[in-house]
Amino acid sequence: MPSETPTPASQAFVSPLLPTDTPTGTPEPSVTPRPTNTPTPTATPFPPGPPTKLGLYITRNDPKMRELLDTRNIALVKTLEYDPNFLQEIKQRAPNALLIARLTLPQADLSAMTDPVAAARGFVDQLLPIATDSRRTGLVDAWESFNEPVADNAEHMGRLAQFEAERTRLLGEAGVRSVIGNFGTGSPALELWPAFRPAVEMAIRYKGYLGLHEYSAPTMQFGTPQDPLGWGVDPAQEGWLTLRYRKVYRQFLQPNGLAIPILMTEAGIDGTVSNRPGPAGKGWRDFAGYWDELGMGSDAPGNYVEQLAWYDAQLQADKYVLGAAIFVAGASPGWESFEILDAPEQILKQYISVHPVR
Repeated sequence: MPSETPTPASQAFVSPLLPTDTPTGTPEPSVTPRPTNTPTPTATPFPPGPPTKLGLYITRNDPKMRELLDTRNIALVKTLEYDPNFLQEIKQRAPNALLIARLTLPQADLSAMTDPVAAARGFVDQLLPIATDSRRTGLVDAWESFNEPVADNAEHMGRLAQFEAERTRLLGEAGVRSVIGNFGTGSPALELWPAFRPAVEMAIRYKGYLGLHEYSAPTMQFGTPQDPLGWGVDPAQEGWLTLRYRKVYRQFLQPNGLAIPILMTEAGIDGTVSNRPGPAGKGWRDFAGYWDELGMGSDAPGNYVEQLAWYDAQLQADKYVLGAAIFVAGASPGWESFEILDAPEQILKQYISVHPVR
């Protein structure tokens, strides 16, 4: 999601069920009309529950974020802002949160990256002086590279793997951890993951993380067996958009003994995903009327937090997932429909407060 030039999730694609996939009963997203008699979800307040894995994607320093950070129950914070004073405040207010940062750089062009190793060294030359600055020591837990790289064939995936492996190695030797991947929603194609193995192995060696983005629309359940609006938790269920990480884990990571922790470095509602029902829109705000039509009621902020709570419960079922950063806290211009630091904030605060981090 946001980059210097916004990269909508519609640039990603929804993979069809591949011959090598293990069928789980999960339908590929379709445009089948939804029933209108869906029961209204249980309203907040939320009862006390197991530890939360929800976190925040912070694009700018907005004072409103402090109420959520001050719960001290935020699992993950991702930010594009790496001013030392800002990072220090996040760590003071949310000491248990994993703090992930990313430089704002041009999008990766894997078709033009003929020397991935040299490209990685150039990237590290830019990042290392920032990451190792004494003012940031002990603040940022890991750094990303490119936002939502588009690896649409095995050759491009192989180049990205070389780049990420060398970047991770160079940073790791300097004591800096990496978050590799950070692929857009619904990508890459599942058959391309074996080409990414060198990057995963290097990240494991240097105690890094695998970053994924998971959005869906018109609800977060869309593309899973619990669509429309199922609220149960079943760790065997997978999805094409949200819960897609389980396909990656079961079909690629687990069979190859690749034990790497996964971070959802972006998550939430995003109407730019392809091949879905519902109205045109981007963030959660754009679906308020449609949710009401579905029988969810007119409380759109509450409906959204209910969906985030459903997603959180799924993540809690998988120990290898450490957190999910909700997009977005402190929206930049153009991303206002995703903002959670207004109407949803108090409901989300109540939920997070009774579902502490581990």
